[in-house]
Amino acid sequence: QSYCHRLQHDMYFLTSTSRLNEQVVDKIILQLNRVYPQILTNEEAEKFRNPRASLHTRLSDLLKHLQKKGDRHCQEFYRALQINAEQLFNDLPSRKILKTPDPTEIDTDKEQYLLNDRGPVFFLACFSVAAGLALVWYCCNPDTKVIGRARRVLGFSPIIIGRHVRNICMLYLEDISRD
Repeated sequence: QSYCHRLQHDMYFLTSTSRLNEQVVDKIILQLNRVYPQILTNEEAEKFRNPRASLHTRLSDLLKHLQKKGDRHCQEFYRALQINAEQLFNDLPSRKILKTPDPTEIDTDKEQYLLNDRGPVFFLACFSVAAGLALVWYCCNPDTKVIGRARRVLGFSPIIIGRHVRNICMLYLEDISRD
């Protein structure tokens, strides 16, 4: 795609509100005026830097003027935009078209989003259901001795449960097992 076509495609994006501020537009105009080859003459630069006109109007007129001048002028505008507003330059619609990935390639950002779109509440709900089912299966299985296994779990949990609480639980389990 030629730079003029790209600029025509990006014009709405660039002229929409709050994309470019006045300082950045002035820097771009000055760069186009001062850099070799000189894209804008001094009179043209003054016309596009006129503070009496709105920023939207000045920017629209500048882009139309550059499209009339040719591909080299549009290319220099893109270079000035990249130097003075790199983030905006990377977000241009024509840049996204140029970066179109291979259809057989996996987009890792999209894949990561697809895997993580459920959120923490979904994870906690699934974990709670799994833990509940495991507890029901463990307690309702007639072949297991719940008290013996519970004693083993409590015996290895001084970090999780304080020693005093663990001793009370052990005494309680021993009393239950005697009955």
